[in-house]
Amino acid sequence: MAKVKSNGLVLEYETFGLPSDPAIVLIAGLGFQLIDWPVNFCERLATTGFFVLRFDNRDIGLSQKLDKKPVPDLVALGETIRSGNVLDLPYNLTDMMKDIVGILDALTIDSVHLIGMSMGGMIAQLAAIHYPERLKSLTSIMSSSGSSALPPPTAAATTVLMSAPASEDLSDVVAFGLNVNDVIGSPGYRWNREELTAHIRRCVERCYYPAGYVRQYAAVLGSPSRAASLSGLTIPTLVIHGTEDLLVLSEAGKETARLIPNARLELVEGMGHDLSPALCDHLVDLILPHLKAN
Repeated sequence: MAKVKSNGLVLEYETFGLPSDPAIVLIAGLGFQLIDWPVNFCERLATTGFFVLRFDNRDIGLSQKLDKKPVPDLVALGETIRSGNVLDLPYNLTDMMKDIVGILDALTIDSVHLIGMSMGGMIAQLAAIHYPERLKSLTSIMSSSGSSALPPPTAAATTVLMSAPASEDLSDVVAFGLNVNDVIGSPGYRWNREELTAHIRRCVERCYYPAGYVRQYAAVLGSPSRAASLSGLTIPTLVIHGTEDLLVLSEAGKETARLIPNARLELVEGMGHDLSPALCDHLVDLILPHLKAN
């Protein structure tokens, strides 16, 4: 792995394949680290002729932490949003989008295929809106336009995400991760339990930083809807969403595909809100034709 200076921050990244091949940048979701993009997923893309880059978003993993920024009270933030008052955020999704552009500039990558999952899909959408000349294609996975008209997460998804332990003991955090996956993971593409446990342990041991998660969550909550801007995109777009997603319901994927002209929608039966190895194999099969055509 390596580090790159981007948008005033130092970000951790890793690449697969040849720099001379067309570039793909993978943007992780809320609280996810670069290792949440499985190696096999990255290697399959690379072996078909792409230069694949995965990285830790700001405030997560081995990238720079913004520990001088406050940790927002998410309940108070929600009340501020509902009241229509001006938000005071540590940073927003547009700042995180500029991190992507900074990576491209630092590594002298002129244009790229962007693939984002969940929050990463939101960031990728913003890059497509503000820097369309830098994108060869856009792939938005289990993500959303941010429209307030979309249905909220199910009660089960909200409850499990709000049950994070106060303890930072490894066993407690791993148990929490397993419980989250039980609820919002993909029922048709389940992880092997031992492999999932080992993966969560690796993530926690690599970096467990709840403050960064909360600041990223605030960025998601406080960012305005992208719905109006998405309708002006001309970038080739693939939207992938699971029929069993309890966190970001499939209506969000359908709306995103409807808003972006000529976007292709792939609804995956049995897919929830995770990236299990079995699911990733299926996702690559969906994504490769899109990349090869652009």
